[in-house]
Amino acid sequence: MPVTRRGFLAAPAALTATLLPTGLLAALNAQIPAPPDLSSWEAVRAQFALDPAYLHFASFFIASHPAPVAAAIDGYRRLIDRNPFLVVEQGLFETAEQNLPLQVQTEIADYLGARAQDVCLTGNTTTGLALVYQGLPLQPGDEVLCTTHDHYSHHESIRLATERAGASMRKISLFDDAATATTDALIAAMLKGIGPKTRVLGMTWVHSSSGIRLPIREMAAALRARSGPPLLLVVDGVHGLGSTDETVATMGCDYFCAGTHKWMFAPRGTGLVWANAGNWARLRPLIPSFSDEDQYVAWERHSAPTSPNNANRMSPGGFHAYEHQWATAAAFRMHRQMGRARVAARIRSLNEQCKAGLAAIPRVRLHTPMSADLSAGLVSFEVDGISPPEVVKRLLARNVIASTSPYAISYARLAPSLVNSPEEVERAVRAVREISM
Repeated sequence: MPVTRRGFLAAPAALTATLLPTGLLAALNAQIPAPPDLSSWEAVRAQFALDPAYLHFASFFIASHPAPVAAAIDGYRRLIDRNPFLVVEQGLFETAEQNLPLQVQTEIADYLGARAQDVCLTGNTTTGLALVYQGLPLQPGDEVLCTTHDHYSHHESIRLATERAGASMRKISLFDDAATATTDALIAAMLKGIGPKTRVLGMTWVHSSSGIRLPIREMAAALRARSGPPLLLVVDGVHGLGSTDETVATMGCDYFCAGTHKWMFAPRGTGLVWANAGNWARLRPLIPSFSDEDQYVAWERHSAPTSPNNANRMSPGGFHAYEHQWATAAAFRMHRQMGRARVAARIRSLNEQCKAGLAAIPRVRLHTPMSADLSAGLVSFEVDGISPPEVVKRLLARNVIASTSPYAISYARLAPSLVNSPEEVERAVRAVREISM
């Protein structure tokens, strides 16, 4: 008879002793090398199996798995392949002290400055945004306000949710030119855009279109200080998570959605949503969970759960690529080892170098603010007379991997990250200078 979570927790001690995954974890640890020395940026770069023939300036799109993460994935995969039932059963339905998803939540929470029980595990930013917007108790006549600068996934998550609820969606512009935006102007535009029917506000922390980083902490404080009914603030934070030194749980947003397979270097197909207990209780789950015992017990009793909704209940159930989900903890441990402030300072330094170099090229126009307080790891630019796709094509011919922003108005992008060096930034800038002539 399969061991369920409830059955496992109620199992006799003799049976439990044979199933405790301490052996599983010990076997995993035996297969994973000791943490590498990450005291130098050269040592950090050595953790990535990136093709040395290219300069990689699009790692924000989807990350190469660094060695500690790849080792964790491979270790879990070997154990699952060797004994799939026991490993997955025990890894999912173990005691709180040994539960593997909870270990992932705990590592993430430590990085966010949050509680493990307030972290929902998802597959990516898009899923997280959809879970939040579809879960909100929107009513006919309610309005969800967002900006014209947000990504397709953000806009569509709102549109689909408001259409289903009979609510409405409205977009406002926060700036005409991201490069000249200021904190005061961004706050003023946000406050001016709020209408009498606005109940939810959607914002993007770091824009993949222009590279601007919104001052979410200051904007959230302005929202709280305004007169009128309180608004819920939903943040797409994927390009700020792992590239900035910020404590997410204290920024002031109500819901924070992000993939972890970009700047955090976590396994592909992993993500999170953070909210506090009160905001989780507002939402309605969309997908049956495999992580919330109350939901399962209520199903057994042919009733609805009576306890408040929570992060685990919002986490999509079904079987996942568990070796990837569980290895997410290794990515957050790697960032903890490197140090959030140290990582942010390195990315900031490389991006300042990149922006200064591009700004000095006569035919190049920057769209990312020069201010480090209003930017992060993405640098968006145009070369006069050359389309963004053609810029990227010509850079690739020089072995520089750049990208274009997937928006109606598109720019070329360079994204200096931990896999790059100052010398590589200089070479990339030099390549842009060459194609601009």
